[in-house]
Amino acid sequence: MEPRRPERTPSTRGEHSINTFISGLRNCKIKEVFTWHLLKIMAMGQGLSVFICGTAVSSQYLAVDFHVNTPMLQSFMNYALLCLMYTSTLAFTKGDGNILQILKTKWWKYLLLGFTDVEANYAVVTAYQFTTLTSIQLLDCFVIPVLMVLSWFFLKTRYHAVHYVAVCICLLGVGTMVGADLIAGRDQGSTSNVLLGDGLVLVSATLYAISNVCQEYTVKNCSRVEFLGMVGLFGTLISGIQMAALEHRNVAEIAWDWKIGLLFAAYALCMCALYSFMPMVVKMSSATAVNLSLLTADLFSLFCGVFLFHYIFSGLYVVSFLVITVGFVMFNAVPTFTLASAPTQDNTGGLTNPAFDTVHDLGQEGRKVEEQEEEETAKREHPDMSLQSQVPNPTAQTAEYSTNM
Repeated sequence: MEPRRPERTPSTRGEHSINTFISGLRNCKIKEVFTWHLLKIMAMGQGLSVFICGTAVSSQYLAVDFHVNTPMLQSFMNYALLCLMYTSTLAFTKGDGNILQILKTKWWKYLLLGFTDVEANYAVVTAYQFTTLTSIQLLDCFVIPVLMVLSWFFLKTRYHAVHYVAVCICLLGVGTMVGADLIAGRDQGSTSNVLLGDGLVLVSATLYAISNVCQEYTVKNCSRVEFLGMVGLFGTLISGIQMAALEHRNVAEIAWDWKIGLLFAAYALCMCALYSFMPMVVKMSSATAVNLSLLTADLFSLFCGVFLFHYIFSGLYVVSFLVITVGFVMFNAVPTFTLASAPTQDNTGGLTNPAFDTVHDLGQEGRKVEEQEEEETAKREHPDMSLQSQVPNPTAQTAEYSTNM
């Protein structure tokens, strides 16, 4: 008779997950943690942060040196590039991936997605007029818990306790960066209506989370080109209408020259590259992991500001970068798992589930390891039971002998 396994409560599962991670760190080699897949995700994530840094630096030059403040025009240029590159590709695609077939069944979904994405960008830019840089940096992290909640309900993603610890470590790194800004006296921004500004940041973070969850679902179930093509199409329409309504005077007052044109082009290219490559990293990992990686974008902007805008360098910036990196590695070292969903039929007649197969398999492997550890623990706690299970059963041997006869 095998010993009965003790039932595991949620708190026990959390403690077991952390203990498993800690014991794994003790026993594993560096190569087993820093796999080629993880290093590739880290490198691509930091590349996305560099693109965000490029948009921040170009916007800073436009606002400070040329007194140009046209966020909707800048967004319009980005969406127009996406439309030119990806929507046109959908127009020449045959079959179910054609733009007309997509619009017949999903037009209203992508319309809402485009609206969400445009307003997320507009809300955070508008927040700078009412609140401080410190508040924006802190409250913008709200996107991560919202992402995890939305992923839990809509993508059926399940996290271990170590993932929550990793997120807290990343947020600690952000706090270190903000502390360095306060020490350096860089608490810039307006305080005309702090409550409104902080509310806009929270709205922007929530909208970004919704957009990123939709992005993860689309790129893992449909295609990256479909997502970017539809966002480019509806983003161009919505941002164009909003620009004509709200910024037509500011656009008309721009004294165009080659420097301003170059800065607008730099912003549009960096933002277009961010939108183009981000779905690739999301497909390799998750929207939550990508957003954790993007927490270093402000640090890259600060490093550039030391040389371009004469910011005061602080060693806490390096500490912040290292802390965020540690949290990111912890988050990706233990795979999440997804609740099994009904398989879908592909064009070849096979049953597939392309969105979640890899993650689900990793989750199954993790559960097998936990079951083996539970069996070993039970054997250590009940050695007499373990010996009884190894004693040969004479009844079973007699039955086997008679069967062979």
